Amino acid sequence: MFTKLDLHWGYNNIWIKEGDKWKTVFCTKYSLLEYLVMPFGLTNAPAAFQHFMNNLFRDLIDVTVVIYLDNILIFSENPEEHLVHVREVLSRLMKNQLFCKLSKCHFHVTTVDYLGIVISPRGFSMDQKKIEAVTAWPQPKTVKQVQAFLGFVNYLWRFIPNFSTVAQPLHNLTKKETTWLWDQQEEQAFQELKTLVTRSPVLIHSNPDLPYYLETDASGVAMGAILSQRGPDNQLHPIAYMSKLFSGAEANYNTHDKELLAIIKALEEWRIFLEATDRPIQVFTNHQNLEYWMKACTFNRRHACWQIFLSDFNFEIHYCPGKQSGKPDALSRRSNYIDTPPEPEVMLPPDVFANTLEEELDIVTEICSKIRVDPSLEPIIQFLIEDADNAPPSIHKAYRDYDWEEDLLWYCRKLVVLDSEALKEQLLREFHNLPLAGHPGQQRTLELLSCNYWWQGMKSSAKECVECCPVCQANQRAHAPVISLKPLEVLPFPFHTILYNFITGFPKSQGHNAILVVIDSFSKFGHFIPTSKKVTAKGLADLFVTHVWKLHRLPVKTILD
Repeated sequence: MFTKLDLHWGYNNIWIKEGDKWKTVFCTKYSLLEYLVMPFGLTNAPAAFQHFMNNLFRDLIDVTVVIYLDNILIFSENPEEHLVHVREVLSRLMKNQLFCKLSKCHFHVTTVDYLGIVISPRGFSMDQKKIEAVTAWPQPKTVKQVQAFLGFVNYLWRFIPNFSTVAQPLHNLTKKETTWLWDQQEEQAFQELKTLVTRSPVLIHSNPDLPYYLETDASGVAMGAILSQRGPDNQLHPIAYMSKLFSGAEANYNTHDKELLAIIKALEEWRIFLEATDRPIQVFTNHQNLEYWMKACTFNRRHACWQIFLSDFNFEIHYCPGKQSGKPDALSRRSNYIDTPPEPEVMLPPDVFANTLEEELDIVTEICSKIRVDPSLEPIIQFLIEDADNAPPSIHKAYRDYDWEEDLLWYCRKLVVLDSEALKEQLLREFHNLPLAGHPGQQRTLELLSCNYWWQGMKSSAKECVECCPVCQANQRAHAPVISLKPLEVLPFPFHTILYNFITGFPKSQGHNAILVVIDSFSKFGHFIPTSKKVTAKGLADLFVTHVWKLHRLPVKTILD
């Protein structure tokens, strides 16, 4: 049951604070006038009015009332409750001297048009007037006209499956660096959007007591998703559509990551429905490898962040082959949306989401088999297994961070490694030398290793490993010693200090194949004197006397590199 109210006079219902009215002064041919109430056209008018309405109905918003500026929608499950809710809203409006425009109000109806969306017991659908406006839209001739069309259909994207992928050619036309060219691809996208608008289905109301079904798909540049539930006819009906273009970095992800990213984005978009559901969310994807991803044990950084996000949701991933789902490449190409999903299959290799190291597993097995015979660990193990109750307080304090679980010794929840140089070198090689490790520095190697393992002197071992690694030593930068800078001397007069050097390598011309360059440090004035690269000391002195000394007198200081 719905009731829609539309306030009379809109922004003019808000009085302007005393002392601020002068800010709204406008000039006429008669005099200067100022507003007493908030006018239309001010930058902060929408925000101020929405804030006023939110404060007025704060305890009812999203409970029985939805408010957008001066448009109020009251909703209830049955007529009895609805009457109470309407009376409460009207009493608050009357108390605050807010009046409704009767011609735009609708009381106690089951179907209502609110902000261009038709709400009914069946669900949500597009206003027929908006559908007619899109179908009658003429072909755009300029970038501005394309932007106007996209702005109009963007409001309806929730009803259009795979919207971002379909509209991408039109979005490309609006980019600054793109030359205007309306070709077959753009015309096809334009006509397809108009067709999809006319075929838009009714989006049903969600029921939190029923399980949710989430279908996702990713292509090279975009992803799409459909959230649905089963209706009384035991068939799947859509609750919402979603479609987004990948960013530049996301478009470079491999196929496995794009398919998982599509699930991440869909869960994030519909988090209000899907978070903390009692029944598992049934996630269907046409990428078979994803079903195994939760069994992986070691994630890279991006996957670790995704894992933290996914831990908030209760879901199951199923593989839905393209031929059975009717959507081989994208959600918009499904032939039958209400088809029953097939039985799940599991087929994701471990190296997709995790770097599983077989050699590391062998190391743990070796530690488990030899830990009881390690003399350095024997007192700790004996204390934890046999003497924990009878040991003195000093022993308890010394061994308080150790635990014995699953025939392994743990220190601060990290596996204790045997006092074996071979084992330590093997672990260091796993976390530093292998291609998956990437030869990190001392600190990073220690961080990776100390996440799961511990032994006395681990920091020194990591430092020695990196310093002795031939690959790291061959590729690291040579850091020359840093010499402190010295300020340049302020010279008292021109040609107090000169700098000179030779430029060689010229072809011989008139007996010369080099240039003697003399520069004054004070004025940067220069002399370029032709000479020979085989000039003697006496010849250099003659050149200096002829071209420098007789013109500028003898310098106090000369510099030659």
